[in-house]
Amino acid sequence: MTADESLGRLDDDDYPAYTMGRAAELLGTTPGFLRAIGEARLITPLRSEGGHRRYSRYQLRIAARARELVDRGTPIEAACRIIILEDQLEEAQRINAEYRRAGGSPSPSAAA
Repeated sequence: MTADESLGRLDDDDYPAYTMGRAAELLGTTPGFLRAIGEARLITPLRSEGGHRRYSRYQLRIAARARELVDRGTPIEAACRIIILEDQLEEAQRINAEYRRAGGSPSPSAAA
């Protein structure tokens, strides 16, 4: 991989550019916190060839949301579940909006 290719990947939100230590430092948390949200299946870091966890910017945003909830007193398992449910709701709303735009369903006001 050339240097230009590597730099281009840094713009990719899904590119696993951050080690566990750097990710924890950026989030102001501990590696244990990152392991815990991984065990709760909120995020699944990719592994380097050496087996080390690597995190993307997208995963760091999710981890930051989890930390925000935990800092407010939400248990870590509950925080992870909340974020998963929020994500599922957002996806369902997006699919529903696409379906309505495609004419698959009358609008709620038309049904009344």
